[in-house]
Amino acid sequence: MPASKSVTLNTGAEMPTVGLGTWKSKPGAVEHAVEYALRNGYKSVDTAAAYQNESEVGLGIKNSGVPRDSFFLTTKLDNPDHLVAEQALDQSLKNLGTTYLDLWLMHWPAPMTAGSVAPVKTQIPLSENAHANHRSTGSTPGRQCPRSTRHTLRSSAPSASPTSPSSTSSVFSTPRSKIPRTSSSPPSTRSSSTRAFCPLLSFSQSDTWSSSCPQQDVVDFCRERNIVVTAYSPLGSDNSPLLTNEIVKKIAAKHNVQPANILVSLQANRPGVNVLPKSVTNSRILSNSTIIDLTQEEIDELQSINNTHHFRACHPSWTGWGSLGFPDCLDADKE
Repeated sequence: MPASKSVTLNTGAEMPTVGLGTWKSKPGAVEHAVEYALRNGYKSVDTAAAYQNESEVGLGIKNSGVPRDSFFLTTKLDNPDHLVAEQALDQSLKNLGTTYLDLWLMHWPAPMTAGSVAPVKTQIPLSENAHANHRSTGSTPGRQCPRSTRHTLRSSAPSASPTSPSSTSSVFSTPRSKIPRTSSSPPSTRSSSTRAFCPLLSFSQSDTWSSSCPQQDVVDFCRERNIVVTAYSPLGSDNSPLLTNEIVKKIAAKHNVQPANILVSLQANRPGVNVLPKSVTNSRILSNSTIIDLTQEEIDELQSINNTHHFRACHPSWTGWGSLGFPDCLDADKE
């Protein structure tokens, strides 16, 4: 299917197909990247409170001189802030220098106690990690957060444009089956790691994945419920072998583009999906926005990379519930 310039959320809002990702972009560099991207045609910027760069993203937006109503801005509620969503939203708006967001995501359905951090991999069972690092919110992880964010969106943060209904950035197998029963308003997007090896998905209607982690079951689940999927880490994140993969290189040579263009285009060619390539280098920021229409045969070949080179960049074992839908992570934890 040819790539489209935007996807439609279940709120009716139009979300650009390609946006600038800012995960792991450092202060100073991210400010310039956002400014450059907006001045050179990008219509979407994605950040998060947990990235600790919202203020720099806001400065890049300001320095770009691009009118706020001409691009789509997304940030995310951090794990320790699930029960103080209103204050967290106010702080994000202040950091970003804006009166409204186009999309506000729950970063993970894993409410953590204030001051806790994601532990490194240990021999402690996940259930014990959960008790040590996460706030109890009832039988369903994160159940109180959607209620709290909906109340916040209805009662606070006066804005020139309404902040989009909150969504989930990373919700998977078991929890996602509870969405229709525990939410009065379904998420509009979902974020996932969608790479050629293991694409990831996101929930406010967005999800993410790459060719090494496509998570097609999550994509199908979201499409059935009119939830857009956002692909984060489409290039495979740090030290990814995707850019040198022979299949990717072959298809890139055929189209006379860089391997990164093919990996980003893979996600942009999937219906109901948008994608967030990250870079702080001018030439790569420009290049990443070039989308190629791929044939179904090329898409299938790229997706097949997952069969022999499965790779997940973000391991959620610290969430503590062990049932967020990452069977590959659970298997790795048993090794």
